[in-house]
Amino acid sequence: MITAIIPAYNEEKTIGSVVLGTLQHTSRVIVVDDGSSDQTGEIAKLAGAELIVHTTNQGKGAALKTGFQAVQDADIIVTLDSDGQHETSQIPKLVEPILNDEADVVNGSRYLNRKDDETPAYRRVGQSVLDAATNISGDLKITDSQSGFRAFSGQTIPVFGFHSTGYTIESEMLIDAAKAGLRIKEVEISAVYGEESHHKANPIKHGVSVLVKIIRDMEYNRPLYYFGIPGLIMVLIGIVLSIRFFTEYLSGTSITLIPTALAALLTIFGSFMGFTGLILHSISRMIERTR
Repeated sequence: MITAIIPAYNEEKTIGSVVLGTLQHTSRVIVVDDGSSDQTGEIAKLAGAELIVHTTNQGKGAALKTGFQAVQDADIIVTLDSDGQHETSQIPKLVEPILNDEADVVNGSRYLNRKDDETPAYRRVGQSVLDAATNISGDLKITDSQSGFRAFSGQTIPVFGFHSTGYTIESEMLIDAAKAGLRIKEVEISAVYGEESHHKANPIKHGVSVLVKIIRDMEYNRPLYYFGIPGLIMVLIGIVLSIRFFTEYLSGTSITLIPTALAALLTIFGSFMGFTGLILHSISRMIERTR
C-alpha cells in the first residue's frame, strides 16, 4: 500500500488539485493541516484526503512527524508539498526503486542532471550551500537536499527522529537515513514554480536557519569537519603571522607584540581544535563499530 503525506499550511488554492492528482497513484492520502487559517483542511477533505489538524502552526517538520506517526502500516510512504510544485504524475517514478528493492529512501531531485533552469538564481545559490553542508554532515552525495518530494520504505519509519520542527527536516531526514545505513537513491523530477506564497518564510532567513541547524548537527555527526576545518584555518593564519614575525626579526625591524601573540594563540588554539576533532571522530567511529 502506497500512502502519501502532504503537510499543508494555508494552501487552499492548490491543495484540492494536489490531493486529486496524488490519489491517482496512491491508496491513501493524509493531509496534515498545520494550523491553517483558510479553507485548506476542508478542501483537502472534500478532495478525498484523510485530514489531521494541528490547532496551531508548528512547522513542516512537526507536520511530517504527525503524518509518519499515522502511517505505521504503510508499505511505501510518499511525501510531497501542498503548493502544487511537485507533479503527482511522477509518483510512480519515485516509488519504483523501492518496489524493485533498489533503495530504502528515494529523493526526488530537480538538479540530478542539472536540467532545471527554472529555479530562481537566488534559490539555487542558497540550495547549493545547503546541499554541500548536508552532504558533509551526512557523508552523502545528494544533489537536491531540500526536496520535499520523496519516497520511503515503510520499514524506515523508526529511523527518523523528527527533532526539527521546521524546514530543516529535509536535511535531517537524509542525515538520519545515512547514519542508519539506508540505501538512498535519487531520481530526476521536474518542478512547477508559481508565485511565492505570502505565508512562506523569507528564503534568505529560511536558508540561514537551515544552514545553522546543519552546522550544529555536524558537531555530533562529523566532528572532524566541525572542529577540524576551523582549526586548520586558524593554524594557517597563525603560520602566516609567524612568517611575518620571523621576517621582521631577521630584517632587524621592531617586532610588534599583537601579531606575534595572535600568531601563537591561533596556532595553539587551532591545533587544539584539530586534535579535538580527531579524538571525537575516532570515538564516534568506535561507537559505530560496536553497534
